[in-house]
Amino acid sequence: MRKICIINQKGGVGKTTTTVNLAVGLAKEGKKVLVLDMDPQGNVSACLGVESDKDMYDFLIENADIAQCTKRVVENFDVITSNERLHKAELLMSGEAARERVLKKKMGKTNGYDYILLDCPPSLGLLNQNAMLYADEAIIPAATDVLGVDALRKMVAAIQKMNEVFDHTLAVSKILPTMYDTRGKLSKNMFSLMQSEFYGLVTEPIRLNSKVRESPGVQKPVILYNKNGKGSQDYKNFIKAVLRDEMKYDSKASKIAARGKLQIKEVEI
Repeated sequence: MRKICIINQKGGVGKTTTTVNLAVGLAKEGKKVLVLDMDPQGNVSACLGVESDKDMYDFLIENADIAQCTKRVVENFDVITSNERLHKAELLMSGEAARERVLKKKMGKTNGYDYILLDCPPSLGLLNQNAMLYADEAIIPAATDVLGVDALRKMVAAIQKMNEVFDHTLAVSKILPTMYDTRGKLSKNMFSLMQSEFYGLVTEPIRLNSKVRESPGVQKPVILYNKNGKGSQDYKNFIKAVLRDEMKYDSKASKIAARGKLQIKEVEI
């Protein structure tokens, strides 16, 4: 099972858009996916048009069973949504012992999923600390502008610091350049800078596209809303890249692959 936080302390870089498109793409490929919305803004719910009966607050604070909190979105894809009550959860968690590992404790030995994706708020607060200490991987969406690159550097440094302080091994598995303007010199320069500074981690970018911006309004991921568009194709390519990493980051998959029994099939959506 791969546990991946989609994280950046900077807002407006496409974290939720990336989370829901990745989740749907993986689900259509037969992977069982659970999304945890760790953001009190509740944008996952807004993007998908679903809301779980009991949410992340109930799960973290009220000891609700995970089965009570999950909502089926489409086949193979479940979600635990959130809302503004999660702000209160963060305050209550701050008074607990091992407050940075509340989520990890609550999730326990949760299984039955191939992927658990955590959509994180734009901060370095306690909710994000819980997400980072539960996850094994981090995907960082980063805008291809000057402030985007600055935030990316700070986010990578924050992950390194968390690993050091808490003896954790969260790996940055992908950096996803977003809001890429194919006609703009700045976007091209910032994309090249990302590639040079974070060699081997930077994927192909998500191009600026009106359909990507429109898709939350119709409560559909862009890969379903505009199947043949540029934004859809960009996210499909990203999903392929994540799937290719299965043998690298999923220890169970690595063992099976070593015995010659696993083949990664490229996603077709």
